[in-house]
Amino acid sequence: MTSLHQWASWPIWTGMAGAWIIVGAYILDRCIGDPRWIPHPVIGMGKAISALERAIRSRVDSNQALKRAGVLFPLLIAGGSFVLTWGLIYVLGLIHPAVAVVAEVVLIATTIASKGLKDAGMEVYRHLSQQDWPAARSSLGMIVGRDTAHLDEPEIVRGTVETVAENIVDAIVSPLFYALIGGAPLAMAYRAVNTLDSMVGYKNEKYLHLGWASARLDDWANWIPARLTALLLIIGAWFMKLDARGAARMVSRDARLHPSPNSGFPESAVAGALGIRLGGHNVYHGVASFRAYMGEPTRRMEAEDIVRTTRLMFWSAGSFVLLCWLVTLGIWSAGGALLWK
Repeated sequence: MTSLHQWASWPIWTGMAGAWIIVGAYILDRCIGDPRWIPHPVIGMGKAISALERAIRSRVDSNQALKRAGVLFPLLIAGGSFVLTWGLIYVLGLIHPAVAVVAEVVLIATTIASKGLKDAGMEVYRHLSQQDWPAARSSLGMIVGRDTAHLDEPEIVRGTVETVAENIVDAIVSPLFYALIGGAPLAMAYRAVNTLDSMVGYKNEKYLHLGWASARLDDWANWIPARLTALLLIIGAWFMKLDARGAARMVSRDARLHPSPNSGFPESAVAGALGIRLGGHNVYHGVASFRAYMGEPTRRMEAEDIVRTTRLMFWSAGSFVLLCWLVTLGIWSAGGALLWK
Protein backbone atom coordinates (compact mmCIF):
# COMPACT_ATOMS: atom_id res chain seq x y z
CA MET A 1 0.00 0.00 0.00
CA THR A 2 2.81 2.36 0.84
CA SER A 3 4.54 1.73 -2.47
CA LEU A 4 1.26 2.30 -4.33
CA HIS A 5 0.78 5.61 -2.52
CA GLN A 6 4.34 6.70 -3.34
CA TRP A 7 3.90 5.69 -6.98
CA ALA A 8 0.61 7.56 -7.25
CA SER A 9 2.00 10.72 -5.68
CA TRP A 10 5.14 10.77 -7.85
CA PRO A 11 3.61 12.78 -10.73
CA ILE A 12 2.44 15.46 -8.28
CA TRP A 13 5.90 15.70 -6.72
CA THR A 14 7.47 15.85 -10.18
CA GLY A 15 5.06 18.60 -11.21
CA MET A 16 5.88 20.66 -8.13
CA ALA A 17 9.60 20.20 -8.79
CA GLY A 18 9.20 21.15 -12.45
CA ALA A 19 7.20 24.25 -11.56
CA TRP A 20 9.75 25.43 -9.01
CA ILE A 21 12.65 24.62 -11.35
CA ILE A 22 11.35 27.19 -13.86
CA VAL A 23 10.68 29.75 -11.13
CA GLY A 24 14.10 29.13 -9.60
CA ALA A 25 15.87 29.41 -12.95
CA TYR A 26 14.22 32.75 -13.71
CA ILE A 27 14.97 34.15 -10.27
CA LEU A 28 18.59 32.98 -10.51
CA ASP A 29 19.06 34.72 -13.85
CA ARG A 30 17.25 37.83 -12.64
CA CYS A 31 19.58 38.05 -9.63
CA ILE A 32 23.01 37.15 -11.00
CA GLY A 33 22.66 36.94 -14.78
CA ASP A 34 25.69 35.40 -16.47
CA PRO A 35 28.82 36.08 -14.36
CA ARG A 36 31.86 36.19 -16.61
CA TRP A 37 33.89 33.95 -14.33
CA ILE A 38 31.45 31.05 -14.90
CA PRO A 39 31.91 29.21 -18.25
CA HIS A 40 28.74 29.68 -20.32
CA PRO A 41 27.31 26.88 -22.50
CA VAL A 42 26.89 29.30 -25.41
CA ILE A 43 30.68 29.66 -25.60
CA GLY A 44 30.98 25.92 -26.10
CA MET A 45 28.20 26.01 -28.68
CA GLY A 46 29.97 28.78 -30.56
CA LYS A 47 33.23 26.83 -30.67
CA ALA A 48 31.41 23.72 -31.87
CA ILE A 49 29.61 25.71 -34.59
CA SER A 50 32.88 27.26 -35.80
CA ALA A 51 34.61 23.86 -35.84
CA LEU A 52 31.75 22.29 -37.79
CA GLU A 53 31.75 25.15 -40.28
CA ARG A 54 35.49 24.73 -40.89
CA ALA A 55 35.07 20.99 -41.34
CA ILE A 56 32.25 21.46 -43.86
CA ARG A 57 33.95 24.17 -45.88
CA SER A 58 37.17 22.14 -46.10
CA ARG A 59 35.24 19.31 -47.78
CA VAL A 60 32.44 21.07 -49.67
CA ASP A 61 32.58 23.84 -52.24
CA SER A 62 29.39 23.83 -54.38
CA ASN A 63 26.32 25.77 -53.27
CA GLN A 64 24.10 22.72 -53.55
CA ALA A 65 26.43 20.67 -51.37
CA LEU A 66 26.65 23.51 -48.84
CA LYS A 67 22.86 23.60 -48.66
CA ARG A 68 22.70 19.88 -47.92
CA ALA A 69 25.50 20.18 -45.37
CA GLY A 70 23.65 23.03 -43.67
CA VAL A 71 21.25 20.50 -42.19
CA LEU A 72 24.12 19.17 -40.09
CA PHE A 73 24.14 22.30 -37.93
CA PRO A 74 20.71 21.76 -36.32
CA LEU A 75 21.21 17.99 -36.17
CA LEU A 76 24.63 18.02 -34.54
CA ILE A 77 24.63 21.27 -32.55
CA ALA A 78 21.02 21.47 -31.36
CA GLY A 79 20.62 17.71 -31.17
CA GLY A 80 23.97 17.33 -29.44
CA SER A 81 23.07 20.01 -26.90
CA PHE A 82 19.86 18.17 -26.07
CA VAL A 83 21.56 14.78 -25.68
CA LEU A 84 24.48 16.10 -23.61
CA THR A 85 22.18 18.02 -21.27
CA TRP A 86 19.82 15.07 -20.87
CA GLY A 87 22.76 12.76 -20.17
CA LEU A 88 24.24 15.09 -17.58
CA ILE A 89 20.96 15.44 -15.70
CA TYR A 90 20.36 11.69 -15.87
CA VAL A 91 23.78 10.94 -14.36
CA LEU A 92 23.32 13.57 -11.65
CA GLY A 93 19.91 12.11 -10.90
CA LEU A 94 21.57 8.77 -10.19
CA ILE A 95 23.66 10.50 -7.54
CA HIS A 96 20.61 12.16 -5.96
CA PRO A 97 17.39 13.67 -7.39
CA ALA A 98 18.09 16.95 -5.59
CA VAL A 99 21.41 17.27 -7.42
CA ALA A 100 19.61 16.87 -10.75
CA VAL A 101 17.03 19.50 -9.75
CA VAL A 102 19.74 22.02 -8.87
CA ALA A 103 21.50 21.28 -12.16
CA GLU A 104 18.28 21.87 -14.10
CA VAL A 105 17.78 25.22 -12.37
CA VAL A 106 21.30 26.34 -13.21
CA LEU A 107 21.23 25.05 -16.78
CA ILE A 108 17.87 26.63 -17.59
CA ALA A 109 19.09 29.89 -16.04
CA THR A 110 21.98 29.93 -18.53
CA THR A 111 19.48 29.88 -21.41
CA ILE A 112 17.77 33.04 -20.10
CA ALA A 113 19.18 36.56 -20.26
CA SER A 114 16.70 38.84 -18.51
CA LYS A 115 19.32 40.55 -16.35
CA GLY A 116 21.78 40.90 -19.22
CA LEU A 117 19.10 42.41 -21.45
CA LYS A 118 18.03 44.85 -18.74
CA ASP A 119 21.63 45.81 -17.95
CA ALA A 120 22.42 46.45 -21.61
CA GLY A 121 19.41 48.70 -22.07
CA MET A 122 19.92 50.57 -18.83
CA GLU A 123 23.57 51.22 -19.64
CA VAL A 124 22.46 53.15 -22.72
CA TYR A 125 19.84 54.93 -20.61
CA ARG A 126 22.41 56.03 -18.02
CA HIS A 127 24.66 57.52 -20.70
CA LEU A 128 21.69 59.36 -22.22
CA SER A 129 20.70 60.68 -18.79
CA GLN A 130 24.22 62.06 -18.42
CA GLN A 131 24.05 63.48 -21.97
CA ASP A 132 27.10 61.42 -22.86
CA TRP A 133 26.14 60.79 -26.49
CA PRO A 134 29.39 59.07 -27.59
CA ALA A 135 29.17 56.59 -24.69
CA ALA A 136 25.48 55.97 -25.43
CA ARG A 137 26.27 55.27 -29.09
CA SER A 138 29.11 52.97 -28.08
CA SER A 139 26.92 51.02 -25.65
CA LEU A 140 24.19 50.69 -28.25
CA GLY A 141 26.74 49.48 -30.77
CA MET A 142 27.52 46.56 -28.45
CA ILE A 143 23.98 45.17 -28.75
CA VAL A 144 22.90 46.04 -32.31
CA GLY A 145 24.29 45.35 -35.75
CA ARG A 146 23.54 48.78 -37.19
CA ASP A 147 26.02 51.64 -37.39
CA THR A 148 25.60 53.94 -34.37
CA ALA A 149 28.37 56.52 -34.77
CA HIS A 150 26.11 59.35 -35.98
CA LEU A 151 22.78 58.61 -34.26
CA ASP A 152 20.96 61.35 -32.36
CA GLU A 153 19.11 60.74 -29.07
CA PRO A 154 15.74 59.58 -30.52
CA GLU A 155 17.52 57.12 -32.81
CA ILE A 156 19.63 55.81 -29.94
CA VAL A 157 16.43 55.31 -27.95
CA ARG A 158 14.76 53.60 -30.92
CA GLY A 159 17.64 51.19 -31.39
CA THR A 160 17.65 50.30 -27.69
CA VAL A 161 13.88 49.85 -27.43
CA GLU A 162 13.80 47.71 -30.58
CA THR A 163 16.59 45.48 -29.29
CA VAL A 164 15.12 45.00 -25.83
CA ALA A 165 11.63 44.35 -27.26
CA GLU A 166 12.84 41.87 -29.88
CA ASN A 167 14.99 39.95 -27.42
CA ILE A 168 12.19 39.41 -24.92
CA VAL A 169 11.35 36.45 -27.16
CA ASP A 170 14.86 35.04 -27.70
CA ALA A 171 16.23 35.77 -24.25
CA ILE A 172 13.30 34.99 -21.97
CA VAL A 173 10.01 33.63 -23.29
CA SER A 174 11.31 31.09 -25.81
CA PRO A 175 13.81 29.34 -23.50
CA LEU A 176 11.22 29.23 -20.70
CA PHE A 177 8.61 27.95 -23.15
CA TYR A 178 10.85 25.04 -24.13
CA ALA A 179 11.89 24.46 -20.53
CA LEU A 180 8.19 24.07 -19.73
CA ILE A 181 7.82 21.44 -22.46
CA GLY A 182 11.09 19.54 -22.12
CA GLY A 183 13.09 20.85 -19.18
CA ALA A 184 16.73 21.87 -19.41
CA PRO A 185 17.54 19.58 -22.40
CA LEU A 186 14.96 21.25 -24.66
CA ALA A 187 15.76 24.73 -23.35
CA MET A 188 19.43 24.12 -24.12
CA ALA A 189 18.54 22.82 -27.58
CA TYR A 190 16.61 26.03 -28.18
CA ARG A 191 19.60 28.10 -27.07
CA ALA A 192 21.72 26.15 -29.56
CA VAL A 193 19.22 26.92 -32.34
CA ASN A 194 19.28 30.60 -31.43
CA THR A 195 23.09 30.62 -31.35
CA LEU A 196 23.18 28.94 -34.75
CA ASP A 197 20.94 31.64 -36.18
CA SER A 198 23.14 34.39 -34.77
CA MET A 199 26.30 32.82 -36.22
CA VAL A 200 25.32 31.24 -39.54
CA GLY A 201 21.70 32.25 -40.16
CA TYR A 202 22.46 35.25 -42.38
CA LYS A 203 21.05 35.76 -45.87
CA ASN A 204 24.35 36.98 -47.27
CA GLU A 205 26.70 35.44 -49.80
CA LYS A 206 28.71 33.56 -47.18
CA TYR A 207 25.81 31.88 -45.34
CA LEU A 208 22.87 31.92 -47.74
CA HIS A 209 23.28 28.21 -48.54
CA LEU A 210 25.11 26.92 -45.47
CA GLY A 211 22.91 28.64 -42.88
CA TRP A 212 19.44 28.24 -44.39
CA ALA A 213 18.41 25.32 -42.16
CA SER A 214 19.56 27.10 -38.99
CA ALA A 215 17.70 30.29 -39.92
CA ARG A 216 14.53 28.40 -40.82
CA LEU A 217 14.58 26.37 -37.61
CA ASP A 218 15.04 29.51 -35.52
CA ASP A 219 11.98 31.04 -37.20
CA TRP A 220 9.93 27.94 -36.45
CA ALA A 221 11.19 27.69 -32.87
CA ASN A 222 10.18 31.28 -32.08
CA TRP A 223 6.83 31.27 -33.90
CA ILE A 224 4.61 30.45 -30.91
CA PRO A 225 6.72 32.26 -28.26
CA ALA A 226 6.76 35.48 -30.31
CA ARG A 227 2.98 35.63 -30.52
CA LEU A 228 2.65 34.66 -26.88
CA THR A 229 5.09 37.46 -26.00
CA ALA A 230 2.93 39.99 -27.83
CA LEU A 231 -0.06 38.89 -25.75
CA LEU A 232 1.96 39.10 -22.54
CA LEU A 233 3.15 42.61 -23.47
CA ILE A 234 -0.43 43.73 -24.07
CA ILE A 235 -1.41 42.39 -20.64
CA GLY A 236 1.67 44.06 -19.13
CA ALA A 237 0.73 47.35 -20.76
CA TRP A 238 -2.70 47.12 -19.12
CA PHE A 239 -1.17 46.49 -15.68
CA MET A 240 1.27 49.37 -16.17
CA LYS A 241 -1.56 51.69 -17.27
CA LEU A 242 -0.01 52.12 -20.69
CA ASP A 243 -1.95 51.90 -23.96
CA ALA A 244 -2.92 48.21 -24.02
CA ARG A 245 -5.52 48.80 -26.75
CA GLY A 246 -2.92 50.56 -28.84
CA ALA A 247 -0.52 47.66 -28.32
CA ALA A 248 -3.14 45.16 -29.51
CA ARG A 249 -4.02 47.34 -32.49
CA MET A 250 -0.40 47.78 -33.56
CA VAL A 251 0.26 44.04 -33.29
CA SER A 252 -2.72 43.38 -35.53
CA ARG A 253 -1.73 46.09 -38.01
CA ASP A 254 2.06 46.15 -38.09
CA ALA A 255 3.57 42.91 -36.74
CA ARG A 256 3.69 41.17 -40.11
CA LEU A 257 5.40 44.13 -41.79
CA HIS A 258 8.69 43.22 -40.11
CA PRO A 259 11.15 41.27 -42.31
CA SER A 260 11.37 38.65 -39.55
CA PRO A 261 8.27 36.45 -39.13
CA ASN A 262 8.57 36.83 -35.35
CA SER A 263 10.36 40.03 -34.33
CA GLY A 264 7.51 42.28 -35.40
CA PHE A 265 5.19 40.94 -32.71
CA PRO A 266 7.05 42.17 -29.61
CA GLU A 267 8.26 45.33 -31.34
CA SER A 268 4.81 46.38 -32.53
CA ALA A 269 3.33 45.59 -29.10
CA VAL A 270 5.88 47.81 -27.36
CA ALA A 271 5.45 50.58 -29.94
CA GLY A 272 1.69 50.58 -29.45
CA ALA A 273 1.94 50.42 -25.66
CA LEU A 274 4.29 53.41 -25.51
CA GLY A 275 2.69 55.44 -28.28
CA ILE A 276 5.90 55.66 -30.30
CA ARG A 277 6.98 54.59 -33.77
CA LEU A 278 9.73 52.02 -34.28
CA GLY A 279 11.38 50.98 -37.51
CA GLY A 280 12.73 53.29 -40.19
CA HIS A 281 16.13 53.88 -41.72
CA ASN A 282 19.21 52.04 -40.44
CA VAL A 283 22.75 51.76 -41.77
CA TYR A 284 24.62 48.44 -41.70
CA HIS A 285 28.34 48.58 -42.50
CA GLY A 286 27.78 51.72 -44.55
CA VAL A 287 24.79 50.35 -46.46
CA ALA A 288 21.43 52.06 -45.87
CA SER A 289 18.41 49.90 -45.16
CA PHE A 290 14.76 50.64 -44.44
CA ARG A 291 12.61 48.64 -42.01
CA ALA A 292 8.84 49.05 -42.04
CA TYR A 293 7.43 51.45 -39.47
CA MET A 294 5.61 50.03 -36.46
CA GLY A 295 3.33 52.06 -34.26
CA GLU A 296 2.10 55.64 -34.46
CA PRO A 297 4.32 58.52 -33.26
CA THR A 298 2.05 60.26 -30.77
CA ARG A 299 5.08 61.96 -29.24
CA ARG A 300 8.85 62.24 -29.56
CA MET A 301 10.85 59.28 -28.26
CA GLU A 302 12.74 59.93 -25.03
CA ALA A 303 15.26 58.12 -22.85
CA GLU A 304 12.52 57.11 -20.38
CA ASP A 305 11.10 54.85 -23.09
CA ILE A 306 14.03 52.51 -22.43
CA VAL A 307 12.99 52.27 -18.78
CA ARG A 308 9.35 51.68 -19.75
CA THR A 309 10.36 48.94 -22.19
CA THR A 310 12.48 47.26 -19.52
CA ARG A 311 9.54 47.32 -17.10
CA LEU A 312 7.29 45.86 -19.80
CA MET A 313 9.88 43.14 -20.30
CA PHE A 314 9.78 42.19 -16.62
CA TRP A 315 5.98 42.31 -16.51
CA SER A 316 5.73 39.93 -19.46
CA ALA A 317 8.52 37.67 -18.17
CA GLY A 318 7.03 37.46 -14.69
CA SER A 319 3.59 36.73 -16.13
CA PHE A 320 4.98 33.91 -18.24
CA VAL A 321 6.88 32.39 -15.31
CA LEU A 322 3.64 32.42 -13.30
CA LEU A 323 1.83 30.84 -16.25
CA CYS A 324 4.48 28.11 -16.50
CA TRP A 325 4.14 27.43 -12.77
CA LEU A 326 0.36 27.15 -12.95
CA VAL A 327 0.36 25.00 -16.09
CA THR A 328 2.97 22.60 -14.71
CA LEU A 329 1.20 22.17 -11.40
CA GLY A 330 -2.16 21.81 -13.12
CA ILE A 331 -1.01 19.12 -15.53
CA TRP A 332 0.77 17.04 -12.93
CA SER A 333 -1.93 17.45 -10.32
CA ALA A 334 -4.46 16.21 -12.88
CA GLY A 335 -2.17 13.28 -13.64
CA GLY A 336 -1.87 12.41 -9.97
CA ALA A 337 -5.65 12.57 -9.54
CA LEU A 338 -6.13 10.17 -12.45
CA LEU A 339 -3.66 7.69 -10.97
CA TRP A 340 -5.58 7.71 -7.69
CA LYS A 341 -8.78 6.62 -9.46
